[in-house]
Order: sequence, then C-alpha cells, then structure tokens
Amino acid sequence: MHEAPPPTPASTPASTAVPAEPLSHGLKQRHLTMLGLGGVIGAGLFVGSGAGIAVAGPAIVVSYLIAGALAMLVMRMLGEMSAAMPASGSFSVHAERALGRWAGFSVGWLYWFLLVVVLAVEATAAAQIAHGWVPGVEPWAWVLLFMVVFTAANLTAVKNFGEFEFWFASLKVGAIVVFLVLGLLAVLGWLPDTDPVGMTNLTGQGGFLPNGWSGVVSGVLTVVFAFGGLEVVTIAAAETDDPARAVGRAVRSAVVRILFFYVGSMLVIVTVLPWTAQQAGLSPYVKVLDAIGVPSAGQIMNIVVFVALLSALNANLYGSSRMIFSLAERGEAPRGLLKVSGGPGAGGGSRKTAGGGSREAAGRGSREAAGGGSRKTAGGVPRRAVLASVTFGFVSVLLNLLWPDTVFLYMLNSVGAVLLFVWALIAASQLRLRARLEQEAPEALTLRMWCFPYLTWVTLAGLFGVLVLMLTDEAARPQVLWSAGATALVLLVAVGRQRREQRGKSALTGR
Repeated sequence: MHEAPPPTPASTPASTAVPAEPLSHGLKQRHLTMLGLGGVIGAGLFVGSGAGIAVAGPAIVVSYLIAGALAMLVMRMLGEMSAAMPASGSFSVHAERALGRWAGFSVGWLYWFLLVVVLAVEATAAAQIAHGWVPGVEPWAWVLLFMVVFTAANLTAVKNFGEFEFWFASLKVGAIVVFLVLGLLAVLGWLPDTDPVGMTNLTGQGGFLPNGWSGVVSGVLTVVFAFGGLEVVTIAAAETDDPARAVGRAVRSAVVRILFFYVGSMLVIVTVLPWTAQQAGLSPYVKVLDAIGVPSAGQIMNIVVFVALLSALNANLYGSSRMIFSLAERGEAPRGLLKVSGGPGAGGGSRKTAGGGSREAAGRGSREAAGGGSRKTAGGVPRRAVLASVTFGFVSVLLNLLWPDTVFLYMLNSVGAVLLFVWALIAASQLRLRARLEQEAPEALTLRMWCFPYLTWVTLAGLFGVLVLMLTDEAARPQVLWSAGATALVLLVAVGRQRREQRGKSALTGR
C-alpha cells in the first residue's frame, strides 16, 4: 500500500529524475551488452526452431524477420522509456506512470508469474540433459543443484549474476558465430569433401514458400515467443553506474545483432539442407553439423543447449526478483520484500509513485547520511525478493515433475500468451509517455522510437494480429484462453485494490 495516493496519470509529470535505488550498481556495460545478446538465444532457437521450419519451409527466414522486427520495435520503445526514466521495475514502472497503478500492478505480477513458471521448464530440461550424461544422478537432484547454485549467485553481489551471464552468453554467441562460418563454408563448398550447395534447397522441395503465406504466418506463431527475454536488459540497466546510457547502448547493439544471429542461422540451415529433413523437437543445428561432417555434433549442441538453459534460468531468477522488488517499492507487493543486503542505506527502499517520485521508508535518510549515500557497494541485493521468487520456482519445478501433463500444463498455458500482453502494454505506455516527455523533458529522449507514433501503432496492430491468429490455431488457442483468464484475474485484483483505496481516501477526506 502507498502511504498516500499517487497522482492520477493525467496530472503526473514525466519526471526524469532517477530516484535513489537501494540496489547495487555492480553491473558493467559488458554485462548488459552480453545479457542483451544472450538473453534470447536459448533452447527456443537451438531446438524449437525445427518446428518453425517444419511448417514454413525455407520461408521460416521471413517468419523470423517478421517476429524479429516486432520484437525490435518493442525493444526500441522500451529502450526509449528506460533511457529517459531508468527503474528496476522497467516496463511495470513505465506502465504505472503512463496508464495508472492498475497497469503497473497487472503487468508486473503477470511478468513475475511468467518468469517463475518458465524457470521450472528450464531447470527440468537442463536436468534431463545432465541426467543423460550422468545417469546415476536423478533429474530431481540436478534440479536441486541448479536452483541452489543460481540462488546463491543471485543472493550475493549483482556482479556475480553479471559474470555468470557474460560467460554464458559469450559461449552461446561464440557457438552461433562458429555455426554461421561453417555453414557459409559448406554453402560455398569450401569444406573438405563438400560440393557447393547453391540455392537448390531454397527453391526445391516445393519452392521457397512450400506451404504458402499461411506457412509463414504459422512460422511467426511458432517463433515469436523465442524473442522473449530481451526485456531483462532494461530491468538490469538500473543496476549500472549510468543507467540511461547503458540501456541505450545495450538496446541499440542487441536488437540488430540478435536479428543477425536468428535470421542468419535460419538462412544457413535451410540453405545447407532441404527443409523436409527437419523435424519438430529435433535440433536443426545438429542436423546441419552432422551433414557437414562435424564429429559429435549432437553432444556439442547438447552442451550449448545446456548452457543456454542455465543462462535463461539465471536471467529469469534475476528478472523475477527485481520485478517483485519493484512492486514492493510501489506498494504492490509485501513491504517485507524491500530488505536488501549490506551497504549504506540497505534495507530502505525508495517508494516510487506513478510520477517517478520517491517516498522514503522511515529512517532511511539518516542511514544514507551516515553512509555517504553511496550505492556502489557489494551489498544492495534484494535477498528476500530473490528467495520469494526461487520459492515459487521450486513449487513450479515440483508441479512439473509430479504433474507435467495436468497441473503444470495449465500453469504453462496460463502464461503462454502473457508476453504479448506485456509487449502491448509497453507500446501503450510509450504512446502516453513519449508525448508527455516531448512537452516536459525533451532532453531526456536520448533514444527515440522510430517514426513515432506510426510504428508504435503498427506494433500494437501486429501484436493484436498475432493474438487473433493464435485463436484460430488449435494448438495455440488454449494458451490464449488460459492466458486471457490469468490476465483477467490479475486485472480484477488490480481494479479492486484501486477502488478500495479510492473509497478509503474518500472516507478520510469526508467526501
């Protein structure tokens, strides 16, 4: 609960002053850049892309271009707001500033729920790979080990999270670069015992569009969610020395390079091998590496996928802890989660309003004065928020191990389309905040959305189109319906809270 009602969005100034965060500033630019690059390079690309190729054929390249362009536009909008008004809650804070507390509450809790549920999928999948290597250790023991290790990493200084992600992302990016080089050499016939492939596989087997444009659309539905995870960059930016500059650089570099990695990989895959050789559930990367004679290709990709899963687990635990911490700062989650580790001012926590102001927790000011107000310490880790997130993550893992086809499947479906809701609120928030910033603080717009507001409206239309197409697809429809139910439930709670507070305010003022 806020100590006093925040101003309504209509009267809220688009303040660009960054309130003092009780979090550490231990992340460096290299951490943020690699987080942006590696955050979306996961099992969805290395394994899940096979399903997209199976429905779209060589035109999966177009599907990735469309889905990647949509993700790039969303990130540009989010980067604009985060560079102007950095906050650990990122788009949840922006939604509150732009649309009201109901929006910040809803998108924050939905995103937190999304991360802790997906965390269970990643931990379980990584455990299955490890179990294949060491059959004597049961999958549940591997899950426990992973959760303990990454919980410990996230409970210590944030730079440890940054280092983990830096090296994880470096390995993934390095693997894709090697794959692209080998694929290009294979296409040109420059590898031993290979002939030039040419364009045969792009034009044969039914042509470039073997299933028509409907196949391209189905491919978009299959691959668009692989781009989820880029949002964590703007959450992490608040824990750098210069958040505005850091997030701008990370967004600029990440979106273009990720499109290069994704689209480039798909182009190599469908050029080297006929698209009919791919199968859903099997890694197309393994197929290509086997075809060009790379020894132990399957095991190599198993290692890369294993690292990708652990990287995503680590990033999701970090992102979920910061999101629920930000919700607690704004009175939308239990205040006990505001406790942070060591360092000057730890344990306070700024209470941000919808206008980006700060309400200080009792006693924090004196602690800051005593400590010099420095935030660049080894402390500043929201440990209770980390533990709250990992606890629910453990529950999700247990549900996945015990009832994967019933209880956990319903949970997974309930977050299946949440990412589209998050992206839509990012676009809606940017529409409101951009106009306000141009009037009140144009100098803060160091990173601008292209062709505003036209591309923002195009993005919203695209997201709506994806939802409609998912409703017409039998496989995707349950995700939309369950996700709509979860979203409606959170919205009802948000509206109910807001109305209760309004009634309480009216009772206090006698109106």
